[in-house]
Order: sequence, then structure tokens, then C-alpha cells
Amino acid sequence: VATEGQVAAFTMAVLLRGMDARECSTLSLAMRDSGDVLSWERAQLHGPVIDKHSSGGVGDCVSLMLAPMLAACGGHVPMISGRGLGHSGGTLDKLCSIPGYCVQLDSERFQQVVETVGCAIVGQSKSLAPADGRIYAVRDVTATVESVPLITASILSKKLAAGLDALVMDVKTGNGAFAATPEMARDLADSIVRVASLAGVPAVSVITDMDQPLAPCAGNALEVLEAIAYLTGKRRDPNLHEVVLALGSELLVMAAMAGDQATARQTLETTLADGSATECFAAMVAALGGPNDLIDRPDTHLPVAPIQMPAIADEKGIVSHIDARALGLSVVALGGGRVRPDDNIDSSVGLSELVRLGDEVMPGTELGWVHARDKLEAEQAIRSILSAVTIGSEQVKPLPLIREIRRSAG
Repeated sequence: VATEGQVAAFTMAVLLRGMDARECSTLSLAMRDSGDVLSWERAQLHGPVIDKHSSGGVGDCVSLMLAPMLAACGGHVPMISGRGLGHSGGTLDKLCSIPGYCVQLDSERFQQVVETVGCAIVGQSKSLAPADGRIYAVRDVTATVESVPLITASILSKKLAAGLDALVMDVKTGNGAFAATPEMARDLADSIVRVASLAGVPAVSVITDMDQPLAPCAGNALEVLEAIAYLTGKRRDPNLHEVVLALGSELLVMAAMAGDQATARQTLETTLADGSATECFAAMVAALGGPNDLIDRPDTHLPVAPIQMPAIADEKGIVSHIDARALGLSVVALGGGRVRPDDNIDSSVGLSELVRLGDEVMPGTELGWVHARDKLEAEQAIRSILSAVTIGSEQVKPLPLIREIRRSAG
């Protein structure tokens, strides 16, 4: 067994020297094989095993909608997700705001839910890619977190352990993303596609914008509410919708569930229109211990913050810049995220009804609402919103949400 010192030396060597795709593929497969690898009885399944992963951002609740939509299309989605750290929220933390929802399952139960419901979003169990946990703990204390080959191997070891037929990677870029520059986003996007392909899993990377929060809200229970509103059609944010359809259509085409992008998008839209995606989400929540009536009565089940206050604009103009990272950090300051991995979080707090780039505002316009535990924290978050949102006089054309699609690394 490798000692911590040996792992540290190895991770630093990779950071300094890099790795080619074949080396990274070998590492990813070795990390996969350090634990259980899920094998699917293909005869029992009515469709391919597919998944999506995001490099993380602010207001990114795409998984909550996309997994049940893909399941409703006939796919099986064994989604192993992470908790949030720093300014970006984690899918697991969002689901943990649902009372009773169990994110730690053994492999057998996990597979059972994926086979019967079509999707399950859970945490990484100790038996899946355990080497990843050990290596990540060392990377965290040796300043080797930002190595693209090590990020690639960390992501793919878990995805390969889930026995996938196809993977779509959402690589965020912009001020609220881990990959702040387009160059780093492209490096990570290409690395995932190349290495996954060498490891036998077709993959596509979609580079998406994170120069503002993706959803008009950030915070755990608030994003679950947003996902339910999206699935039921009560409110369907256009930015969220565009990213959901872009990622979903890539997967359906890759997994031969649709002949082309247009057909794939139509199939995904149908799962929303006929209610089948909502049914899959409700079935997943119930199967994993959550309430049976979450869709009909989310307000009675999801925690609500005691203090709700708006951030009010004091000038006329157009929203010209949004510091998404600062907004993510303000959710952490409210108690809705983590500074250290073992921090407890408050699911009820966060920001909602946030303005978008290009919106016109007047004195008195609400730039967003703060959901807080007390008035002092709410006032601090209001100051954060006011400093994160820049109001200018020029018309602003936000960059396209879908920046680039990397189907084969070039």
C-alpha cells in the first residue's frame, strides 16, 4: 500500500510534469479498480446506462432535472454526486434538504433503484473508487488540486466504476467556475473526452457559461424548489432550460437513443410536457426515503429560512457584470455552504429571484432576495449582492450559454 508521502510525491510530479492521455487513462482505470465496479444485467434494462457530470458552479441544479428527464426517455442514470465546497454548491447538499432522502446507499440498493426508477442521485460509497478519496485528501493539503490530469482521473474513476455506456461533461467557465479561463476549460473538456474514450466510454464535453449564476437562485432548498418548478412547468428558467437540453441531447445522440440533436431535444421536451420526468423525479425521491408528495407540497417539506429580505437597486441602468463567485460565497457566509469538508450546512438559506446580465433596473428594483437565519446575516448578504452586481449604462449582450462542444479532443 502506498504511503501518504508517496502519494504526495506522485501528485506533485503529475502537477509539475503533466500526463498524456494514455497515462491518465491507466491511472483512471487503476483508481476505478481499487473498489467495486458496477456491472449491469443489460437484459434487465430497457435502455443504456448514461450519466452527466458538472465541474461545478453557482446555481447549477441541472442534475436534479436532467437525471429524471433522461430516465423518462428510457435511459438509466446512476449518478454519483458530490457535496459542495467553497463557492460552488453540491448536488448532494441540495438533495439533503429533502427530509428523509438517503444519499448513502450500498451498491446493490443503488443499482436496484436505477433499474426500477431509471435514475438515482447518491453520494460516493466507500466501496466505489476508494483510491480517489485517498488521493484527493492528499491533493487537498499539497496544493495539487488544480492538476487537469488529476481532476480527470478523479472524475472518471467514479464514472467508470458506475459502468457507463456514455458520459456528458458540463465544463463551466467564467468568474463563477472552477475553470475561470476558456483555456483551462478547454484543457479539462478535451482531457475528459480523450481519456474516457481510451477507457472505453464515449464522452462529450460541453463548455458552458458561468459568468452569472445558472439558475436565478443559489442555495440548497431553493434550488430544489427551482427544479420542481422547472419539471412541473410552473416556472422554467430559459438559461437552465438551454443547458439541460444541450447536455441531454448530446447524451441521447451518443447513446443512440435519438438520431440527431433536433429529435433528441424534442424527446426531452416531451418528458416535460407529458409529466413523465416529474414522475421519475418523484419516484426517485420516494425510493430514496423522501416524502411521497414532495412535488405537490414542496413548501411543507423543504426548510424555509425565517428571514427574507430583498436587495434593492439605488440607481438606474443595465446589469453589466455579475460576480457569480461572490454570490456563491455569500451563500456560504449565510450558512448554506462549506469552508471545510466537515462543516454543517443550513439547507434553508440562500439567494433567489436574482437579476440577469442585461436586465434593466431602476432605483427600487429588487436585485434578488436573501433567505437568512437572522437579520444581521441577511444584511451582510444584501451588501454582497449590491457589490456583486454592477449596474452600467451600456447595453450588454451576455456571452452565449453554450460556449463550445468538444466531441472529440482536437
